[in-house]
Amino acid sequence: MRVLTTVAALRCYLHQRRWNSHLRLPEDIELDEETIWYPTAVGLVPTMGSLHQGHLSLIERAKQENSTVIVSIFVNPLQFGPNEDYQRYPRTLEQDRQFCEQAGVDVIFAPTPEEIGVPGKNIEATQVTQVIPPSDMICNLCGKFRPGHFQGVATIVTKLFNLVQPDRAYFGQKDGQQLAIIKRLVADLNLPVEIVACPTVREVSGLALSSRNQYLTATEKEQATVLFKGLRQAEAAFRAGVRDSGELIALARQEIAKVSNISLEYIELVEPNTLMFLEKVEDEGMLAIAARLGSTRLIDNTILSDVNDGLRQPIIAIDGPAGAGKSTVARQVAHQLGLVYLDTGAMYRAITWLVLEQGIAIDDDCAIAELATRCKIELTPSQSLQSPVRVQINDVDVTQKIRTTEVTSLVSAIAAQSAVRQALVQQQQSWGQRGGLVAEGRDIGTHVFPNAEIKIFLTASVGERARRRQQDFQKTGSMLSLEQLEREIAERDLKDSTRKISPLQKAADAIELQTDGLTASEVAAQIVNHYNQRLSHW
Repeated sequence: MRVLTTVAALRCYLHQRRWNSHLRLPEDIELDEETIWYPTAVGLVPTMGSLHQGHLSLIERAKQENSTVIVSIFVNPLQFGPNEDYQRYPRTLEQDRQFCEQAGVDVIFAPTPEEIGVPGKNIEATQVTQVIPPSDMICNLCGKFRPGHFQGVATIVTKLFNLVQPDRAYFGQKDGQQLAIIKRLVADLNLPVEIVACPTVREVSGLALSSRNQYLTATEKEQATVLFKGLRQAEAAFRAGVRDSGELIALARQEIAKVSNISLEYIELVEPNTLMFLEKVEDEGMLAIAARLGSTRLIDNTILSDVNDGLRQPIIAIDGPAGAGKSTVARQVAHQLGLVYLDTGAMYRAITWLVLEQGIAIDDDCAIAELATRCKIELTPSQSLQSPVRVQINDVDVTQKIRTTEVTSLVSAIAAQSAVRQALVQQQQSWGQRGGLVAEGRDIGTHVFPNAEIKIFLTASVGERARRRQQDFQKTGSMLSLEQLEREIAERDLKDSTRKISPLQKAADAIELQTDGLTASEVAAQIVNHYNQRLSHW
């Protein structure tokens, strides 16, 4: 791991990293429609240091999805007001270095304010060019109590994006207003970076992890849990059918009032992306809190979103090793529950068909990228388990057309293009907002739908998977020994689990199903049963 403190060193490192990535492909790359490799994938985790387990969750997510992970450590003077805690904010670079090294970070970028062109002054006193987000996003919630804060955040985040030029940047949901502003910043300025939101990490007590928690005494840490308890009261009422903003806020406020020395700055219900105030939750709302306990300022929030409301059904994400029966099981689960089977292979095939239909050269990456970005793919359930989805691209039914030999022979080359993968994942995640999907793969629950309501990790022993594959081969007249198949499957497992990009691994909140000795129907029945049990608690 490297610790870099200058812009020149950072740029040199990134140039070498990206150039070397283009010189040769890793030995484990398989360019098929299930395995896409990003040769220059860089993930950035922006921090102010004093790292904790919340930061580790961001780093771990970045490691899953990128070949290079950079953690920036910079206590940003522009986001502190004149009377805030800039001077005493914890600075623990050596401890942070050890933390990052153990976490597998590639580079720490830890510049001084002077190195990146911002003097150690607050945003109101500096003459630096500023990035100013929309006023209606920065003047309420925390912005009302910390004038200039989000201008300072936006200015430094934009600098970091320009310096690192990451493919993805990772932020925690705990700072919900900051997250919404940065997403808007990226969209408005057309910055080529994907913003990845990661769930809030909490202590066992429910207190959201924060570098500022170390300011709290033991007694204050216990008292601070009342913020989470207030959010939980509102969540319970929401699940019981309460949608009125005033009622939800009153319930949270009533709980927090039990700790007399907590001084509330605000409790508000807003739309999570626009931050507009809500009188009633129609689809989704963010209940956000800021309070002071002693000299420490704390924030927290929760997302209130209907799952089983007839508008949005849950997402079932099924991951697991090759040969575990994911595709067959996913098709059956989707069929039984009346959900859409997210046939990602069919999506890549549909793009390939469109490339051929429009006469685009297979090596014209730019034209294919434009096509993939502009096309509209629709998957709708059918009554056939053999062909469980009807596939349309740009309103043309291609369900049968994508199964031709010509499409099959070219789909791997199309799927290998990162722009295609990115466009299709965006479409998949857009569908995920509507819910009602069953998706399977190697990184569905960890990357594509990390917030899926139901995650399953389907697995089986190497011997069991080899036996199943041998039976499939026998149906086509092919004969392969169990020993050969077991060897091939074990090699594939090793490759999949050690890939730098989206390795095969069980999501922390996934349920593992060991399927040895079970039929696909029996496994599907277990998942359907779990689905019904979960719904009964929502």
